[in-house]
Amino acid sequence: MKIDSKNLGLVTKKFNEYFLVDLKHNKNYKNNRKFLCKVRKSINFKNKIIYVGDEVVIGQIDIKRKRAVIENLVTRKNLLARPSVANISNIYIICSVEEPQLNLSQVNKFLISAELLGVGVSLVLTKCDLISEKRKLFLIDKFANWGYQATTLNLYKPNNFKDLLAELKTKPCSIFMGPSGVGKTTVLNMIIPGLQNSTAKVSRKIKRGKNTTRNVELFSLSSNSYIVDTPGFNMQKLEIDVRFLPNLYSEIRRQVIDEGIKCKFRNCLHLNDKGCNLNKSFERYVFYKQMIESSKSHYYLNQED
Repeated sequence: MKIDSKNLGLVTKKFNEYFLVDLKHNKNYKNNRKFLCKVRKSINFKNKIIYVGDEVVIGQIDIKRKRAVIENLVTRKNLLARPSVANISNIYIICSVEEPQLNLSQVNKFLISAELLGVGVSLVLTKCDLISEKRKLFLIDKFANWGYQATTLNLYKPNNFKDLLAELKTKPCSIFMGPSGVGKTTVLNMIIPGLQNSTAKVSRKIKRGKNTTRNVELFSLSSNSYIVDTPGFNMQKLEIDVRFLPNLYSEIRRQVIDEGIKCKFRNCLHLNDKGCNLNKSFERYVFYKQMIESSKSHYYLNQED
């Protein structure tokens, strides 16, 4: 079926057989962008399930009732398995500098887990009011050497949040990821005022009781940018083909791509490989080496199957 861009919308919430769709580009519905939809039964999506974040084409639009029907599904760019959300463009790793204390090995695992998804990856440090300015600058410099420009947040300096919000508005669809207790919910509430009460109207529309547990939902930050509210989004399970692990470390990518270093063998893993020319003096090399060693046995076992 040909895609009608005029009625192209974004699935922002899903509840059983209902979908909340934000119609993005049709000027005729500028003041009535959100429609409660069901899927047209005669449409075959080749057994594909529609997820939050999917782009869809809607029809049979009823402005008065704010209802419509999903008539087509646009091919998605990517899909997170848990939570189920499609077409993510950017992942923000949220970590606290204190309470809980910053764990560099854990930060590294979160970054690699995010890099594995092939989207833009950023680092946000929360609770910076609990450390000195000297310590904060030290951490900013450290993560710059890792290849990430860390954003620092201080609850007592609202401008920090304004700058983050301005950046998020330049990204199509962002999601926060990080360990428990680091302030992900606090940051979301600062960015999306009234988050706790945002779904009550929809619950009444479909005549269902209000669920105390929030599901995955997209919130509009601007006409072209969204953020995902995901309860309990933690680290994705790391299942990495060891051959691709070097591509997930910015320090290695920088040497290979920007500086053009070449090892003797194209599939060099940069351990004790013969003819390896990688400069291994970067801080995260110890984490890289640990991940390679723990992944190699699994990889070679799979190769023998």
